[in-house]
Amino acid sequence: MPFRSKETLEKWLAEFHAARGAGDLIRVIVQDGAGGADTGLVVVPLNQATVSVFMEPIEIGDAHWRITLEPQPDTTILSSHQLHALAVELQVAAELCAFLEAKSNGFEEPDTDD
Repeated sequence: MPFRSKETLEKWLAEFHAARGAGDLIRVIVQDGAGGADTGLVVVPLNQATVSVFMEPIEIGDAHWRITLEPQPDTTILSSHQLHALAVELQVAAELCAFLEAKSNGFEEPDTDD
């Protein structure tokens, strides 16, 4: 079943960063999929909030991705400038998600069992 490996996602992330000039703190971490497959999980750190943001395919083999914002333990209080900066960070995350969906459309990870 097709999936996106950590290595593939890191290549795509480097391509996004080179084209967009943003997202240099975004990382791909190992996420175990079905049968121990390395499916990758994209983590987007935010400087303006303590909330955790990550993105992954909705399901293995699907070109559609979802962004998850995990709850934060504390209230975030921001100035107008900080809120604007947070909006920019979230915009980069949204652009990356759209980029990953476009790259995933019709993509099949090369078979590594050879």
